[in-house]
Amino acid sequence: MNRSGLLTLVLVVFAPRALPAQVVALAPDRVARIDRFMQQYVDSGQIGGAVGLVLRDGRVVYQHAVGWIDVESRRPMTTDALFRIASQTKALTTVAILSLVEEGKLSVDDPVSRYIPAFAHTTVASGSDTGRVIKPAARRITIRQLLTHTAGISYGTDSLIAPLYAAAGLGPSAGWGWYTADKDEPICATIERLATLPFTAQPGERWVYGYNTDILGCVAERASGVPLDELIRTRITGPLGMHDTYFFVPPAATSRLVTVYASDSANHAHRAPDGPRGQGNYVTGPRRSFAGGAGLVSTAADYARFLEMLLNGGELDGVRILAPHTVDLMTHNQAGTLFDSTGALGFGFGFETTQRYGANGMASVGTFSWGGAYGSAYDVDPVEHLVIVFMMNQLPNRTDIAGKFPTLVYQALVTRHR
Repeated sequence: MNRSGLLTLVLVVFAPRALPAQVVALAPDRVARIDRFMQQYVDSGQIGGAVGLVLRDGRVVYQHAVGWIDVESRRPMTTDALFRIASQTKALTTVAILSLVEEGKLSVDDPVSRYIPAFAHTTVASGSDTGRVIKPAARRITIRQLLTHTAGISYGTDSLIAPLYAAAGLGPSAGWGWYTADKDEPICATIERLATLPFTAQPGERWVYGYNTDILGCVAERASGVPLDELIRTRITGPLGMHDTYFFVPPAATSRLVTVYASDSANHAHRAPDGPRGQGNYVTGPRRSFAGGAGLVSTAADYARFLEMLLNGGELDGVRILAPHTVDLMTHNQAGTLFDSTGALGFGFGFETTQRYGANGMASVGTFSWGGAYGSAYDVDPVEHLVIVFMMNQLPNRTDIAGKFPTLVYQALVTRHR
């Protein structure tokens, strides 16, 4: 079978919904470039393996696995492989929070202390000639600031505050700062301890990436009265049929969990160590910490389905998760110029937003994007009706494959929505 025939077969198998007659998916000859592009990173030893998935108009137009689930045992990568998605978790926690907003159980302008009293009196650290200075925060942190990462809260790995965070089992003592899967305590216990530590900027004054969405996970638990894993399962993954997305891997699925590799100084991939800075505790471990900022495991297909729901205005296959206006809040810039002083990029509720064409590769204005610490990334382009998902598990990752993958998708897109 030639490549064109194979692509047609993939569309029939994976795409029950009809593609509009005027839309050609991807040019078959240019699709072959994507395959070669991905394979060369495996052949050169830069990565262990990866999965790429593209939807257009809700249909799978590209799905490809390269390399290995585990190099050492020569288990080939599969399209249903499970990846640690790290910060891609943030989008699901954000949707959970906004579903509670829609019910009137909280407001984005509520102070966080309404749900976590320990946040009533937070502090901010700054440097001086005599060392570290800790002062009270000028104002209370709000849920809106957590959603936009403008609360001044980092991951505690910066040298000014790292020793304080390490002593509390956070920052340098939590894997790469964000990791909590090894903790034998509920996430709210961790977050209450975090509230006693100094942050790095005054609330509302800077964009600082950090524990913001983990705090939101605790807020969601307090506002809903149920654990975050149950909240996400009952409100998002269950209704959407995302049966391969969870905080900890079920025993029956462990063979599909991709091994973590790490880039060395020569940009070659080697198996990462066991523990928080490598394979993690997603299979064996306490299974008590449901980290809303970086805790989930998922597949490319599951995550693409979640993104398709957002692209479709909060609904998919007759299941509505959010209202269209709520999705608009998520996917439009809510941070002013705090995220990007030039205004070319913005930050909504959980996503980077493309404000100027060319600021994010070939992505259209209005595209929303993010990724995860293990090297995964995604883009949702509402102009071209595209969902682009790239999954790998490599930490640290010195390759540029995830950044280039969307360009290879756009070069194969020879018809445009206008």
